[in-house]
Amino acid sequence: MTNQIRVFKDATAIITGGASGIGRTMALELVSRGCTVVLADRQIALAEELAASIVASGGNAWARELDVCDYPAYQALVDETVAKTGRLDYLFNNAGIAVGGMTHELEVSDWDMSLDVNIRGVTNGVQACYKLMVEQGFGHIVNTASMAGLIPSTNAVPYSTSKFAVVGLSQALRIEAEYRGVRVSALCPGAIQTPILTGGEFGRLGSGITKEQVTKFWSAFKPMPADEFAREAIDKVANNPALIIVPGNWARAYLTFRLLPSLWYRWSKKGMARSMHIFKQK
Repeated sequence: MTNQIRVFKDATAIITGGASGIGRTMALELVSRGCTVVLADRQIALAEELAASIVASGGNAWARELDVCDYPAYQALVDETVAKTGRLDYLFNNAGIAVGGMTHELEVSDWDMSLDVNIRGVTNGVQACYKLMVEQGFGHIVNTASMAGLIPSTNAVPYSTSKFAVVGLSQALRIEAEYRGVRVSALCPGAIQTPILTGGEFGRLGSGITKEQVTKFWSAFKPMPADEFAREAIDKVANNPALIIVPGNWARAYLTFRLLPSLWYRWSKKGMARSMHIFKQK
């Protein structure tokens, strides 16, 4: 085993939430660059179908059922992957869940669901992979956060809370990991054309909110096609930045929030009024 990360060609990557959404398109992009991918997902039928398609096209992939909240299962997946390939270059800690709605209408179960998957799922991945990568002397952990982890997101407070935590974890670990030859980045998608925009397979919209209303709300942000997102994101992963913001124009919103917070909050109030109108909230 060479003591150096492979930039995709002949590398090995685990992608949680790899059966659909940006996980799926990132897997396809990585395969196109010569990477072996392990598709880990609760949606095992979709993951197996995608893996079979990749193999039929000449790529290397296999699928495994995984609930990221199950740490022993996560560790077993990592152990199996290394036993097969001899290395682990990338962990795309990508599985996530969206819980929307006004905070006063939420139940404890909504918080539990969001924090368990979006935070515990990420820490389980770090725990399962980081020590191995330190021992290898290389590796790159890419934790999928969100623009909602860089700027406050109303009508989705549990989601925004969890994604701020993912960004904080990634930035803190990056400083420590650099001394061990391991890379850590937070991937922060803006509006992307994927199922999570409308709750996804396992998420939840707010009380009385329809998918059509959510689609109308996000249409103003011109969501980026998922395959375009994947190309830009993987290009940026190769350069190992601390924060990966895609599409790049969302960086302006982040900088406005950091440098001109009073202006940002004025914009946010207008956005809140618009969302309450579309979702017919009180």
